[in-house]
Amino acid sequence: MTAIMATDFPLLSLLLFTPLAGALMCLVIGAANGTNARWVALITAGIVFVLSLVLCLLQTPAAGWLLYEDYSWIENFGIRYTLGLDGLSSVLILLTAFLQVLAVLVSWRQNHAPAIFFALLLILETAAIGVLLALDLILFYLFWELMLIPMFFLIGVWGYKRRFYAAVKFFLFTLIGSLCLLLAVISLYLLHGEQTGVYTFALEALKQTELSGTQELIFFLCFMAAFVVKVPLFPFHSWLPDAHAEGPAAGSVDLAGLLLKTGVYGMIRFAFPLFPVAAQKTMPILAVLALVGLFYAAWVAFQQIDIKRIVAYSSISHMGFVILGLAAWNQTAWEGSVLLMVNHAVTTAGLFAVVAMIEQRTGTRALDQLGGMWKSHPNMSAFFLLFCMASLGLPGLANFAGEILILIGVFTVKPLWAIIAVVGILFSAVYTLRLVQGTLWGSSCEPHDKQDLVPREWLVLIPLAVLVVLLGCYPQPVLELLREPVSSLLMSGGLP
Repeated sequence: MTAIMATDFPLLSLLLFTPLAGALMCLVIGAANGTNARWVALITAGIVFVLSLVLCLLQTPAAGWLLYEDYSWIENFGIRYTLGLDGLSSVLILLTAFLQVLAVLVSWRQNHAPAIFFALLLILETAAIGVLLALDLILFYLFWELMLIPMFFLIGVWGYKRRFYAAVKFFLFTLIGSLCLLLAVISLYLLHGEQTGVYTFALEALKQTELSGTQELIFFLCFMAAFVVKVPLFPFHSWLPDAHAEGPAAGSVDLAGLLLKTGVYGMIRFAFPLFPVAAQKTMPILAVLALVGLFYAAWVAFQQIDIKRIVAYSSISHMGFVILGLAAWNQTAWEGSVLLMVNHAVTTAGLFAVVAMIEQRTGTRALDQLGGMWKSHPNMSAFFLLFCMASLGLPGLANFAGEILILIGVFTVKPLWAIIAVVGILFSAVYTLRLVQGTLWGSSCEPHDKQDLVPREWLVLIPLAVLVVLLGCYPQPVLELLREPVSSLLMSGGLP
């Protein structure tokens, strides 16, 4: 891939480290006054969003890097500071920046150590952006591991009753997968150096490493060990419902909107292009796990009483749909998978935000203790209904656009997979309608806070609602940005 826009100013580095600078300011300026920390975090997140939006608007639907930075870092070990922005990464970074603004607003009333809380949110943003920009495998790994630290503390310190259990479970699951990734990266580095005499962690160079079938399969499985846990794919998913249920609202928004997406991104940017033969051979297994996860998560979601856990299991089901699209290994399905990632992040962020608002007003998330919210809080309930309908794939709303592209792409190569997936969509409708019925209608609960949406909550929900409709009715701008990068990644993965 070649650069299509050159600049001497390090825009990517500015985008990457602005949240980190904001985090330091939160700790310094906001240590004595929590309000200062809130405003520093909001302004910083807003600057990052504006910068990412500008870069996304400058992007053209052509192959190549919009921006590319490459500097010497630790040359003795072949480690370089290499960043690249193309259509795929620009869309996901824009999504990250947008959701982080909302995560700050959702957490505005956070009173327990607010300076540290908002600093962790911004550090997490830097880590997520770093994962989406890094093209040196050690640099990628550093940002990949950095994501664990703020999320661990966000769950473990600011979560609910079982927060420590959930935080440790999240950390152990992801750390074990990450260690497999590190071993594979170092081994690939050494093998490439022995073959060429050039020791490097550069992604493009490592693609040229000659591997036997067994070596390639082992490397591929080690890379995938890190990525499938982060998605998460069945049966490596059990950490996610606990992390969502016990974590704060902002943690849930970031988990669903940021961290889960980095797992899929790692597959299509690193695992598949580096090990294309192994990837294509294991696609049927990936498809089976995706379909099992789709049905299993939908069934478990139907059994839940905690409405936050219902939304958490719905995320596992939807991400199974995303992985099924990747397993089809064609352009249409891959575009649908990335689009569904974006749409799912927006829809689920809206659901988690409204769930937090419901809990603030009722003091509970138990479905059997809720009901009648439409009567007492009609505006909030209308947003909740919109996000639920988008989640079940109602035509004209966000998730449908990605799902239909995945089904078309999958049907062209494996019609049976597509037919089974359609049945899975019906399962998702069942638990979603149960969630709507039990929360909005039925016997009325007695909320202790009868106030409907306040201005800050309108600021959170209106942009999400607008995006849900726009991405459902007109996803073409996003698809145009994705088309060439997806095509390039498919070809580098061995697509004929």
